[in-house]
Amino acid sequence: TFLKGGHVLLQRQFDPAQALAALQAERITTLFSVPAMLLFISQQPGFAEADLNALRLIMCGGAPCPEPLLHLYNARGIAIQQGYGLTETAAMVGVLTAEHAVAKIGAVGHTTLMTQIRLIDNDGHEVSEPLARGEICVRGPNVTRGYWNQPEATRAALSDDGWFRTGDVGYRDADGFYYVCDRVKDMIITGGENVYPAEVETVLAGHPAIAEVAVVGAPDAQWGESVIAVAVLKPGQTLTLEELQAYANGKLARYKMPRQLKLLPALPRNPTGKILKYQLRETLRG
Repeated sequence: TFLKGGHVLLQRQFDPAQALAALQAERITTLFSVPAMLLFISQQPGFAEADLNALRLIMCGGAPCPEPLLHLYNARGIAIQQGYGLTETAAMVGVLTAEHAVAKIGAVGHTTLMTQIRLIDNDGHEVSEPLARGEICVRGPNVTRGYWNQPEATRAALSDDGWFRTGDVGYRDADGFYYVCDRVKDMIITGGENVYPAEVETVLAGHPAIAEVAVVGAPDAQWGESVIAVAVLKPGQTLTLEELQAYANGKLARYKMPRQLKLLPALPRNPTGKILKYQLRETLRG
């Protein structure tokens, strides 16, 4: 940006009201963000009337971005270019360029230069069929050689031929675009069926009463695990489990339906905005 004669605005901490004001006052053209930041900006009272005409592109990463949020910004004429990567891959693995942002909404695009992706099943066999889910593995010169003083963790994550197991579940469409579904450890197995929380969250996030939502699994004597929705409501709104299920009916298979609804004043997040699902699971078990 500097080499091209551009300016960079840095804020010491994220405040959605200040961010929305800066986008307008400074006529910012490109925004780097995680999904939580985009969500909180969109919930500001003046968002609908804000002048965002200068904002051409949002670079988004750090977590899967719910489709309703992508559509919300796309409707304002703002393209969202999603990326995918991990600390261990220093950092980019895939990127969705702006020209595909609408046609391939929800995708993380193609691999970056000199980086390879493959998907594997639970037995370690490669998954090659379009739309079939598998764990994402990455190989390339950007991939770490291992974890410092943790040989067991290194052996578990890295194969002898250099493939790094990310712990993320994804799939590839017929056009070769990659999508990230969720973390392997966050997957819910209910009645023998796999449920990826991010898919359920995308549907539930569209409910007009919900400000933010997370989906986790809880032990269930009959089904092994049950699907639990943990939601924060918009001011002045109410919501029951029956109302939420009625909204999701036809959008989700029956086994993906939430069986419980927990309402919280806020979801626990880490400093980068990722929801701390392990804390939610511990709260539900407690």
